[in-house]
Amino acid sequence: MFNHIMIGTNDIERAKRFYDAVLGVLGAGEPVRNVGPSGHVRLFYRHDGSTFCLTEPINGEPATVANGATIGFKCSSPEQLQAFHDTAVAHGGTSIEDAPGPRQGSLGTMYLAYVRDPDGHKLCAIHRPG
Repeated sequence: MFNHIMIGTNDIERAKRFYDAVLGVLGAGEPVRNVGPSGHVRLFYRHDGSTFCLTEPINGEPATVANGATIGFKCSSPEQLQAFHDTAVAHGGTSIEDAPGPRQGSLGTMYLAYVRDPDGHKLCAIHRPG
Protein backbone atom coordinates (compact mmCIF):
# COMPACT_ATOMS: atom_id res chain seq x y z
CA MET A 1 0.00 0.00 0.00
CA PHE A 2 2.73 2.48 0.88
CA ASN A 3 5.60 3.54 -1.33
CA HIS A 4 7.42 5.79 1.11
CA ILE A 5 7.19 7.86 4.27
CA MET A 6 8.94 11.23 4.53
CA ILE A 7 9.44 13.17 7.73
CA GLY A 8 11.09 16.49 8.42
CA THR A 9 14.11 17.18 10.57
CA ASN A 10 15.73 20.31 11.92
CA ASP A 11 19.19 18.69 11.98
CA ILE A 12 19.79 16.39 9.01
CA GLU A 13 23.17 15.13 10.23
CA ARG A 14 21.83 14.28 13.73
CA ALA A 15 18.86 12.54 12.11
CA LYS A 16 21.21 10.62 9.78
CA ARG A 17 23.29 9.35 12.71
CA PHE A 18 20.11 8.24 14.52
CA TYR A 19 18.48 6.53 11.53
CA ASP A 20 21.72 4.98 10.23
CA ALA A 21 21.95 3.15 13.57
CA VAL A 22 18.25 2.35 14.07
CA LEU A 23 17.43 1.34 10.51
CA GLY A 24 20.71 -0.57 10.36
CA VAL A 25 19.22 -2.93 12.97
CA LEU A 26 16.52 -3.75 10.39
CA GLY A 27 19.05 -4.27 7.59
CA ALA A 28 18.82 -0.92 5.81
CA GLY A 29 22.10 0.42 4.46
CA GLU A 30 23.38 3.92 3.82
CA PRO A 31 20.76 6.36 2.56
CA VAL A 32 20.86 7.99 -0.85
CA ARG A 33 21.62 11.68 -0.29
CA ASN A 34 19.84 14.21 -2.51
CA VAL A 35 20.03 17.98 -2.64
CA GLY A 36 16.82 19.53 -3.96
CA PRO A 37 16.59 22.57 -6.22
CA SER A 38 16.06 24.84 -3.21
CA GLY A 39 19.24 23.49 -1.56
CA HIS A 40 17.52 21.37 1.07
CA VAL A 41 18.97 17.94 1.80
CA ARG A 42 16.95 14.73 1.67
CA LEU A 43 18.01 11.22 2.68
CA PHE A 44 16.35 8.10 1.21
CA TYR A 45 16.72 4.79 3.06
CA ARG A 46 15.61 1.91 0.84
CA HIS A 47 14.93 -1.59 2.17
CA ASP A 48 12.66 -4.51 1.26
CA GLY A 49 10.71 -2.50 -1.32
CA SER A 50 10.01 0.46 1.00
CA THR A 51 11.59 3.88 1.33
CA PHE A 52 11.94 5.95 4.49
CA CYS A 53 12.90 9.56 3.82
CA LEU A 54 14.24 12.44 5.90
CA THR A 55 14.14 16.00 4.66
CA GLU A 56 14.99 19.51 5.65
CA PRO A 57 11.71 21.37 5.14
CA ILE A 58 11.47 22.79 1.63
CA ASN A 59 9.63 25.91 2.80
CA GLY A 60 12.39 26.92 5.22
CA GLU A 61 10.09 26.68 8.24
CA PRO A 62 11.04 24.48 11.22
CA ALA A 63 10.15 20.79 10.98
CA THR A 64 7.44 19.72 13.43
CA VAL A 65 6.02 16.36 14.47
CA ALA A 66 2.54 15.18 13.55
CA ASN A 67 0.37 14.96 16.67
CA GLY A 68 -1.23 11.52 16.75
CA ALA A 69 1.07 10.05 14.08
CA THR A 70 3.16 6.91 14.57
CA ILE A 71 5.56 5.36 12.08
CA GLY A 72 5.73 1.58 12.48
CA PHE A 73 8.74 -0.53 11.55
CA LYS A 74 8.33 -4.29 11.07
CA CYS A 75 10.78 -6.45 13.00
CA SER A 76 11.53 -10.12 12.32
CA SER A 77 11.79 -11.19 15.97
CA PRO A 78 11.32 -9.99 19.56
CA GLU A 79 15.13 -9.76 19.77
CA GLN A 80 15.32 -7.46 16.74
CA LEU A 81 12.53 -5.34 18.24
CA GLN A 82 14.49 -5.00 21.49
CA ALA A 83 17.65 -4.11 19.53
CA PHE A 84 15.69 -1.45 17.57
CA HIS A 85 14.50 0.09 20.86
CA ASP A 86 17.87 -0.08 22.59
CA THR A 87 19.72 1.32 19.57
CA ALA A 88 17.23 4.18 19.29
CA VAL A 89 17.71 5.11 22.95
CA ALA A 90 21.51 4.82 22.67
CA HIS A 91 21.47 7.23 19.71
CA GLY A 92 19.39 10.05 21.20
CA GLY A 93 15.88 8.63 21.08
CA THR A 94 13.53 8.49 24.07
CA SER A 95 11.71 5.37 25.21
CA ILE A 96 7.98 6.06 25.63
CA GLU A 97 4.86 4.18 26.72
CA ASP A 98 5.24 0.67 28.17
CA ALA A 99 8.53 -1.22 28.18
CA PRO A 100 9.23 -3.21 24.99
CA GLY A 101 7.55 -6.59 24.99
CA PRO A 102 4.46 -8.65 24.27
CA ARG A 103 0.96 -7.16 24.19
CA GLN A 104 -2.35 -9.00 24.00
CA GLY A 105 -4.96 -7.58 21.67
CA SER A 106 -7.81 -8.47 19.38
CA LEU A 107 -5.27 -9.63 16.77
CA GLY A 108 -3.51 -11.95 19.25
CA THR A 109 -0.08 -11.48 20.76
CA MET A 110 2.30 -8.98 19.20
CA TYR A 111 5.51 -7.40 20.43
CA LEU A 112 5.79 -3.61 20.55
CA ALA A 113 8.33 -0.96 21.45
CA TYR A 114 7.80 2.79 21.20
CA VAL A 115 10.39 5.57 20.99
CA ARG A 116 10.61 9.18 19.90
CA ASP A 117 13.43 10.14 17.57
CA PRO A 118 15.59 13.22 18.35
CA ASP A 119 13.12 15.45 16.46
CA GLY A 120 10.16 14.05 18.44
CA HIS A 121 8.64 11.75 15.78
CA LYS A 122 6.92 8.71 17.32
CA LEU A 123 8.28 5.38 16.12
CA CYS A 124 6.93 1.91 16.79
CA ALA A 125 8.85 -1.34 16.39
CA ILE A 126 6.44 -4.21 15.88
CA HIS A 127 6.75 -7.98 15.59
CA ARG A 128 3.78 -10.21 14.90
CA PRO A 129 4.67 -13.89 15.44
CA GLY A 130 3.47 -16.50 13.02
